Amino acid sequence: MTEKNNLPLIRDRRRIAKSNLFAIEQIDLTFSNGVERVYERMEGSGRGSVMIVPLIDDETILLVKEYCAGTHSYELGFPKGLIDPGEQAAEAANRELKEEIGYGAEQLESLHTVAMAPAFFSGTMEIFFAKQLYCERLEGDEPEPLEVIQWKLADYAALLARPDFNEARSIAALMLIRDKIKDEQ
Repeated sequence: MTEKNNLPLIRDRRRIAKSNLFAIEQIDLTFSNGVERVYERMEGSGRGSVMIVPLIDDETILLVKEYCAGTHSYELGFPKGLIDPGEQAAEAANRELKEEIGYGAEQLESLHTVAMAPAFFSGTMEIFFAKQLYCERLEGDEPEPLEVIQWKLADYAALLARPDFNEARSIAALMLIRDKIKDEQ
């Protein structure tokens, strides 16, 4: 299989819609074989975002249950949020922990950066592993208090079986942390 290295030529690009969170851009492309297409893509804020897998002890992760407007449901996942202007990703991760679960972390380690639907969206999310937690709460922007749930990492299969734990980023983060801890043992 040959690797594609010749990116399509962008003939034109224009913003066709904008909200507080993202803009929709339309781009006219010409591929290396001469085929022309018009694509639409969402552009993120450009700041990036973070997701954090916090361990309260050597065996227990912390999750949050929060309202998700896209599915009009309450979903279980890891703390996450946007990186504020002027903030580094690790600073944002620690701030989000304090806002969403009431803990800060003495130790934060970047695990991986994931793309979120790269065919349609330019945003990325850096996933962090948080250990040595300490109590500290900051005021967040959530409209209601988030439910914090402790879960034994060894029971990850039961977590994956839950109908309210289905966000791909959280599943990826769970598998990354599971593999990391397994490798460290």
